[in-house]
Amino acid sequence: MATIFFIIKCLYFFLPAYCANMAAPLVMKIPAFDFLAKPVDGGKTVRGERIFGNHKSWRGVIFAMIAGIAVFGIQEWLYQLPFFKNLSILDYQQAGICLVGFLMPLATVVGDLGSAFAKRRLKLEPGAKFMPWDQTNYVIGNFIIVGPVLKLDLSVWLVLLVATFFLHIIFNRIGYFFGLHGAKW
Repeated sequence: MATIFFIIKCLYFFLPAYCANMAAPLVMKIPAFDFLAKPVDGGKTVRGERIFGNHKSWRGVIFAMIAGIAVFGIQEWLYQLPFFKNLSILDYQQAGICLVGFLMPLATVVGDLGSAFAKRRLKLEPGAKFMPWDQTNYVIGNFIIVGPVLKLDLSVWLVLLVATFFLHIIFNRIGYFFGLHGAKW
C-alpha cells in the first residue's frame, strides 16, 4: 500500500507537467487562438532540416506554460488542506517554490522541443513514432531542469519515467480516439 501511495504522490507532484504537455493538442482545436499558431523556429533550418517544424507553435508553448503554472498554483492553494498536504512531495509553503511552478511547464516545453529537434535531425516526420522519447521527453526535461532545484530522490524520477511512458500512450490513444491527437502513441 505504501508503494501505491508513493506512486500517487509522484503523479500528483507531476500534474503541472502533465497538464502543460496536454495543453497544446487541446488548445489547437480552439480557432480563437489560431493567431498564435506561428512556428517556434520561425521556419528556420539547420543543415536543410527545420529546427522543430510547423507543429511546434507559440500557441502550444504559451498554453503549456499557462496550464502548468495554473495547476501548480492550484496545488499550492490546496496545500493548506490536510489531505493535499499529505499527498504532496513538495512543501508549497517554502520560499521560492513559485520558481518550480514556472520551471516545470518550461522544462516540459524544452523536453518536447528537444525531442522534435532530434526527430528532425533523424528526418522523422511530425507525429512519427519515436519511442520512448515521445512518451518521456518532458520527464527528462524536468529531471534536467527541475531536478537540480528540488533535489528529489531518484526514485521519484524513476517512477515518473516508467509511469509516464504508459500514461502517455493511454492518454494519446484516448485523444486519438476523440480526434484531439494525431498519433496513437
